[in-house]
Amino acid sequence: MEYEWKPDEQGLQQILQLLKESQSPDTTIQRTVQQKLEQLNQYPDFNNYLIFVLTKLKSEDEPTRSLSGLILKNNVKAHFQNFPNGVTDFIKSECLNNIGDSSPLIRATVGILITTIASKGELQNWPDLLPKLCSLLDSEDYNTCEGAFGALQKICEDSAEILDSDVLDRPLNIMIPKFLQFFKHSSPKIRSHAVACVNQFIISRTQALMLHIDSFIENLFALAGDEEPEVRKNVCRALVMLLEVRMDRLLPHMHNIVEYMLQRTQDQDENVALEACEFWLTLAEQPICKDVLIRHLPKLIPVLVNGMKYSDIDIILLKGDVEEDETIPDSEQDIRPRFHRSRTVAQQHDEDGIEEEDDDDDEIDDDDTISDWNLRKCSAAALDVLANVYRDELLPHILPLLKELLFHHEWVVKESGILVLGAIAEGCMQGMIPYLPELIPHLIQCLSDKKALVRSITCWTLSRYAHWVVSQPPDTYLKPLMTELLKRILDSNKRVQEAACSAFATLEEEACTELVPYLAYILDTLVFAFSKYQHKNLLILYDAIGTLADSVGHHLNKPEYIQMLMPPLIQKWNMLKDEDKDLFPLLECLSSVATALQSGFLPYCEPVYQRCVNLVQKTLAQAMLNNAQPDQYEAPDKDFMIVALDLLSGLAEGLGGNIEQLVARSNILTLMYQCMQDKMPEVRQSSFALLGDLTKACFQHVKPCIADFMPILGTNLNPEFISVCNNATWAIGEISIQMGIEMQPYIPMVLHQLVEIINRPNTPKTLLENTAITIGRLGYVCPQEVAPMLQQFIRPWCTSLRNIRDNEEKDSAFRGICTMISVNPSGVIQDFIFFCDAVASWINPKDDLRDMFCKILHGFKNQVGDENWRRFSDQFPLPLKERLAAFYGV
Repeated sequence: MEYEWKPDEQGLQQILQLLKESQSPDTTIQRTVQQKLEQLNQYPDFNNYLIFVLTKLKSEDEPTRSLSGLILKNNVKAHFQNFPNGVTDFIKSECLNNIGDSSPLIRATVGILITTIASKGELQNWPDLLPKLCSLLDSEDYNTCEGAFGALQKICEDSAEILDSDVLDRPLNIMIPKFLQFFKHSSPKIRSHAVACVNQFIISRTQALMLHIDSFIENLFALAGDEEPEVRKNVCRALVMLLEVRMDRLLPHMHNIVEYMLQRTQDQDENVALEACEFWLTLAEQPICKDVLIRHLPKLIPVLVNGMKYSDIDIILLKGDVEEDETIPDSEQDIRPRFHRSRTVAQQHDEDGIEEEDDDDDEIDDDDTISDWNLRKCSAAALDVLANVYRDELLPHILPLLKELLFHHEWVVKESGILVLGAIAEGCMQGMIPYLPELIPHLIQCLSDKKALVRSITCWTLSRYAHWVVSQPPDTYLKPLMTELLKRILDSNKRVQEAACSAFATLEEEACTELVPYLAYILDTLVFAFSKYQHKNLLILYDAIGTLADSVGHHLNKPEYIQMLMPPLIQKWNMLKDEDKDLFPLLECLSSVATALQSGFLPYCEPVYQRCVNLVQKTLAQAMLNNAQPDQYEAPDKDFMIVALDLLSGLAEGLGGNIEQLVARSNILTLMYQCMQDKMPEVRQSSFALLGDLTKACFQHVKPCIADFMPILGTNLNPEFISVCNNATWAIGEISIQMGIEMQPYIPMVLHQLVEIINRPNTPKTLLENTAITIGRLGYVCPQEVAPMLQQFIRPWCTSLRNIRDNEEKDSAFRGICTMISVNPSGVIQDFIFFCDAVASWINPKDDLRDMFCKILHGFKNQVGDENWRRFSDQFPLPLKERLAAFYGV
């Protein structure tokens, strides 16, 4: 029996009235409507009215009918399991009966409703849905075919996984061949749906599609010249995905595909061009790229370079004609959410500072107000990746273009040339060096171009060459570049201020202490910017100040510098409320400043320390309430706690023993005990860093908690969470140095995990180094407990520590290894050559450590005898042989 339902006239009028009111721009009316809708949800047949308005009430205007359907969709999302059976059946049958409505808007709304019901687990409980939609595809009526296809496309997007599982008896075996038939349909809209449906199953390598892969590719080629942009876009998208999934099938046609993509990258329709441009990005990541593209470079490079120009519409959206906007406040949606990078403890290397793990700062990020990804950015990214594939082989194709662009009289063209120069910086650096003495001064001149968009891109491009600039005598390029960049930090255009601040931060990282002579001048500018900047750029300014502190370190600790820098920072600090996310960048900045200023930060430390402890306490309290009653209390933003822990680490590192009083008067250790057990890895990561820093600064307060902390540290030696594991490892090492022989009972909790980690393949360098240092330190304080395992870790231990700088941590670790060798000399015999190599990596060990090395080397030599030693040392590379002879006389 068909479910018969008729609306009550009065109820219908009431709902129509609500639908009309909800289209009002007045927010108060909208709020009242929202409340009334919530109340109406109490009535079981309210949803019948909504579907009735959508599908049966043809007298109403389309926006109202569509809105009724969208409100129903939200109800399905929220309360579908509570719908009475009759209501559910009525909605389902109405949907299928009206999928071919004559209005595209109503068809689309019905399609959205169908896929929402389907994704509520109803594909299983609505067995006739897919067969019915597939049979409607064969309808003579265009509207029915298009409506059914629209709904199927949405279902394929939302439920791809379940469609490809045994749960539904594999409907794709019928659906995919069916879709392929429609690639040649006379209607462009339907061709487009057909390709879009199949595209959902490429990346997952769905078996039903793989069986028909050749016919799919053949059909795609047939659509290559389609006059409908949407179809061309879907064809391009399919080919890009097939590159990753079925390269084998594309290879025979590669020449033609590349030619086709070259055309499409220049498509009149920018959406098509953008999809096509993704092809070069994806291809560049494939090993075969180099051979496949080499002969197409003369055509491809000009196309990519051409795509890097701002389009007219970009310039309008970017307000490219507005040169001065520094006094206009930022709108809140301009400000992107920031993500705090939690503290990771790393070792210094001989080459240059800490291992570069964060290469993502210099992405091509020059116009973030437009929709984030566009043809310009994609072309630039593709050129960047290709420069890394071909290196200097790319230059013959680029240089002639660059000459023309960089000195062009039209600013849009010149601007694109400067972007090109920045994009190739990483890949073609070697080949560019001969041209830089001429190009860098030209770029420094472009920093004062009259167009703001030229000034801003020039900042970025110069930052990409900062490494080279810093390698030259400072007066040649560094000084003029710094002088001009500082002027741009005070530019009257906000986009230029932002680009200059970011570029300056990069320059600071490269130049480090080279900047010390100019500190007064730099601080002058940065502090003046405080009074000038709007909201968004202030956040970037904090970063530039923090990076400066990291780069020049204790050189910042002069009364006159502190006097300039601290008052504006503390003033902002006092203005911000505890709930304000602007605290993140400010706390990060203060953490760097505190570490650099050391005792110079003392006058400011108490209120800063107190507030950090409060932030941690508040966040933990909020999290507990949320755990107990999730409906009543919302979850806290744990970033507040993470950033506060990191600033406390900075204070402990900067103030050292001076932090003791503050720790004594607070409950920070109790709070840390909770943080170390938090579900969120970043919270644990930051609390272990703080534990290590407090252990170094004031162990007397940490020691009473060690029995509680050590088991937690042991369970966090899990390399799946690299940074958590890294910081826990480092903290264990610091604790062992302080505990000495009292570390004994805790060795079994940690040693096996550490030995396992140091032997794991593909472990990141930083983690290996910290693990080696901690094993060495444990062996230093408890040799009897650790030495028996020497043979299991000596080789990876030696190889991971040979590249780090001489420092206290390396010193204690090597004392540990020497002590363990004297307890268990046979543990090192098989890998003695690695030990020799590690010893030779020391530039100047302390005298008593050098004596320990001597003793072991000579002991080994005497034990095996001269003849065997000579045979053994003949395997040494020459530098190693010479070094050991010179330093240790063996």
